[in-house]
Parts: sequence; C-alpha cells; structure tokens
Amino acid sequence: MSKEVFLTKEEEQEIVDAICMAEKETSGEIRVHIEKTTSKVPYDRALEVFHLLKMDETQLKNGVLIYLAVDDKKFVICGDQGIHDLVGADFWESTKEAMAIQFKNSNFKQGLIDGIVKAGNKLSAHFPYESGDTNELSNEISKG
Repeated sequence: MSKEVFLTKEEEQEIVDAICMAEKETSGEIRVHIEKTTSKVPYDRALEVFHLLKMDETQLKNGVLIYLAVDDKKFVICGDQGIHDLVGADFWESTKEAMAIQFKNSNFKQGLIDGIVKAGNKLSAHFPYESGDTNELSNEISKG
C-alpha cells in the first residue's frame, strides 16, 4: 500500500533551492512550513508557526511564511510587519491566487516556487541584499 507523498525529496530540494535563490537578492527571509492538518483557523496556525520558527525575530521584520495544511487543502502566505506595511494585503492575496492556480492542477512544487519567487521579488525591491547580510533563518522546509 503506497502512501501518496505530497512532495518528493527532489521537489523539496528544488523548493529549498528557490528559497536560496530568492534570498540572494534580499535581506528578507522566506520559510515554507508543511503539516497534514490543523484544528485551528489556518491563518491563526500560520501566525503561531511564524512565531515558533522565530520568524518574528528578524532584524528588519521582513520574514515571509508559506504555510500549508495539506489534508485540509488550506494554505496561507503571510509576512512580518516590515514587509506587510510596504506591500499590503493585495500582494498576499495575488500571490495566493498565483499559487492556487498551480495547486488546483496538483502542481504543488511549482505553486510553492511561484509563491517564493513572487515574495522574493517583492522582498528584494523593498529589502535589497547588502553585503554583510546574514541568512537569519534556515531555508529548510519545516514540518509539523
């Protein structure tokens, strides 16, 4: 009996690579968190994960989290105060829509990469990479 895998190891690595590429252009931080399900409102759980991953501790408040509850078919993209104040709710909504198009076709890897690229482009516009910038947070996909 084979259990369906949400992302293969190769796909996960491609997502991590996309995060690394996006972060080369910005001081911002992007994380992806995947879990099977949540008993909470997905946005509330995303904020909880944001805090658990210490994403609210970046110097410029420019962390972006893509949160997925796979079995619930729910996902959230949210950013810390520094980036949110500059891009507003419309940006998060348009990014979510771009990702949803891929997700509806079961292209989960591509949907995540599209979201990462879009977030990375916005972060680099507002928080360009400067020499000496350190990667404040892991690029690995976290799981709950």
